[in-house]
Amino acid sequence: METRLAVTWDDLDALVARLAELAGREYDLVLAITRGGLVPAGMLAYRLDLHEILVAGAVFYRAEGGTHDAPVIGQFPDPALLRGRRVLVVDEVWETGETMTDIVGRVRAAGGSPTTAVLHYKPSRSRVAGRPDHYAAIAEGWVAYPYKAGA
Repeated sequence: METRLAVTWDDLDALVARLAELAGREYDLVLAITRGGLVPAGMLAYRLDLHEILVAGAVFYRAEGGTHDAPVIGQFPDPALLRGRRVLVVDEVWETGETMTDIVGRVRAAGGSPTTAVLHYKPSRSRVAGRPDHYAAIAEGWVAYPYKAGA
């Protein structure tokens, strides 16, 4: 049976505080990966005193279960908004790493300098080379965040 980690709002605040300490303040903007990264990205932007938050729309997990063959990226910022900028790319979890890898590639292609930050890193499930630049904690099972329906 897979373990389940239930994150409370207080836990979330502590994870974001940890992530802010690790990530530092050398960024021009935050790029939130939807949907799970929206809340942590907003909280992190407050802690890092960053006022610009862009959004990348991404779907990897199917509603009926399983994943798409590759992340499906919908909305993505205009390259002019990323060019020459230090971009903190934020998501809630690095599970397979495929979504973050895709988004980081797009930021680089736009001329931005990406740094990745996630609340939870699942090293045993990662399917890509590398790992997040910054993560607040390691998790192995399902993580239920307080801002997600049914958490």
